[in-house]
Amino acid sequence: MRDVAVKAGVSVATVSRALAGNYPVSDEARARVMAAVESLHYVINVHAKALSGGVAGPVALVMKDITGPSLAHVAAGVEQEAADRGRLSLVCATHDDSAREDDLVQLMREQHAAAVLLVGGVVPDEAYVRRMAGYAKALDAAGSRLVLVGRPAPKDGLPVTVVDYDNRGGAFQATSHLLAYGHRRVLFLGGERGLSSSDERRAGYRDALRAHGAEHVEELDTTGTYTRASGFVRTRDALRTGLEFTAVFAASDMVALGALAALREAGLDVPGDISVVGFDDVPFASDLTPSLTTVRVPYEELGRTAVRMALARGDTLTDDDVVLGTQLVIRQSVKRLDW
Repeated sequence: MRDVAVKAGVSVATVSRALAGNYPVSDEARARVMAAVESLHYVINVHAKALSGGVAGPVALVMKDITGPSLAHVAAGVEQEAADRGRLSLVCATHDDSAREDDLVQLMREQHAAAVLLVGGVVPDEAYVRRMAGYAKALDAAGSRLVLVGRPAPKDGLPVTVVDYDNRGGAFQATSHLLAYGHRRVLFLGGERGLSSSDERRAGYRDALRAHGAEHVEELDTTGTYTRASGFVRTRDALRTGLEFTAVFAASDMVALGALAALREAGLDVPGDISVVGFDDVPFASDLTPSLTTVRVPYEELGRTAVRMALARGDTLTDDDVVLGTQLVIRQSVKRLDW
């Protein structure tokens, strides 16, 4: 700023006023300042302005992995909503490392982020509760906001916003659809036990079995990661061991993709021999052959809602906890069995 002042032949205070635009400066002085700024390629120190409250803080998105299709859509929603509100968005990946998450939250606090959004399922144990409580209090003290997206709140009374979606209800819809079509032995390719989203989807699967009077068979209720490889191996192993089932409910579309590959390898037709339902409704689901019946999760709207709620703090919005609905999208991968 001193260099600009020398170049323009004005005081540093005049440069500051001309750039801030909130004090009267003569047109001639302003023109000289702006000419000097352009010729010197001067860039305003955003961090200094943030400390003085002169610039809106960014929105930070912290997730395990930025390559997965579901989380990528959350990120898209965050970026779009932040841009609509004149905010920068920062995207960071933890690679499932809690120490790295700690460091990123602290860094975003130092960067004066308006909100820090943590995305994705977790194991809600005591360590998680302590860490989230610590994040919430530290960010609140810095004038920021912790937003948990697709993960549970640590406990009541903390300065935290929760934006979730109906995992359990979506799984109930998917399983009920298969049961209503006459399927009674449904192979469930669930996620890892203890993970919040996985446990909720498993609960929805079991809720539907009870509601339709279908037996819960332990061998059909499997666990694994939300990957194509896991879906392939579990379906292949179920077929090789002679486990009887007429339908597969995969707890993610990536798992469903692996299940479809294993069924094709075994010479089975979908839905002629085995019906398949997924969960997520990622973009490729409608392009598969057959197109995949699946549960649509509003991932982009999750991101948008999280930003809206975080930035609305102190306005008329008072609700700090919202659950978005899911929707069963019926396509061609399910066959009605003859009664």
